[in-house]
Amino acid sequence: MKLGSSMRRRRGSSGSSRSGGGRGRLVPSGGRGRLLLLAVVALLTGSGGGYLYATQVVFPADEAPVANFRTVPDLRGMTLDEARTALGDMELTYGEVDSIQHPEAAESRIVGQTPLPGQLGVPGGTVDLTISLGPERRPVPDVSRLIASRALTVLRTTGFEVQVDSTESDAPAGRVVETEPAAGEEVVLPSEIRMTVSLGPPLVELPDLVGMQEVRARQILDSLGLEVGEVEAQFRFGFNQGEVLGQLPEAGTEVPQGSIVRLEVGRRGFMRNPEDGT
Repeated sequence: MKLGSSMRRRRGSSGSSRSGGGRGRLVPSGGRGRLLLLAVVALLTGSGGGYLYATQVVFPADEAPVANFRTVPDLRGMTLDEARTALGDMELTYGEVDSIQHPEAAESRIVGQTPLPGQLGVPGGTVDLTISLGPERRPVPDVSRLIASRALTVLRTTGFEVQVDSTESDAPAGRVVETEPAAGEEVVLPSEIRMTVSLGPPLVELPDLVGMQEVRARQILDSLGLEVGEVEAQFRFGFNQGEVLGQLPEAGTEVPQGSIVRLEVGRRGFMRNPEDGT
């Protein structure tokens, strides 16, 4: 046997074995993908059509009503009854009602609202309101006899505006004499309080009492709001009996009312009663 013919027979037998088992045809990979895509499209088309048929034909949804919006009116300055009427005309009503102290708005008047005026609301909607309790009222504190700086602090921290005035008074200088309105009176906040501060007792110019009888000198000093203090006797024989011979402070000196004036009076011997001149 020849070697070449033997090799040809081997190759021919092996080739027939590879092709002989494949008598059926294989489907190409590209054709298989197209079939899968067509199946998905058919599934989606059927599902969508069924949904539309069910929702539009079998179970149609109710048509949504078209809202007829209302413009919220301006209720500020009204009472609740007036607001109820104004809202009712717009098919609205008021909801929650709050209250606050207001320095200007009268009691029971509306000072705020939500929604704001001009905004839109649906029929049957509510508007929340804020009403005024009126301005806050407080009693005037009693600051009489306090030092002016301390009284000023008390009044301002209480919420009052303060105007300071001054006057001569028996009270020591720098002390509060009075307030207007008076202490304890209830007033609206904010309000102005007029506080009067003492300048001290008024000053009096001493007259010249020398040469006057002691009784007359006492009358003049009393009319000026001054008091007679110690009376020093100067013994005289003959003249100047019962007359004022000297005074302290001297004539022309300005002293506060209530001050004490000392006198020197002529005496004959023993001290007489200055009240009756005996």
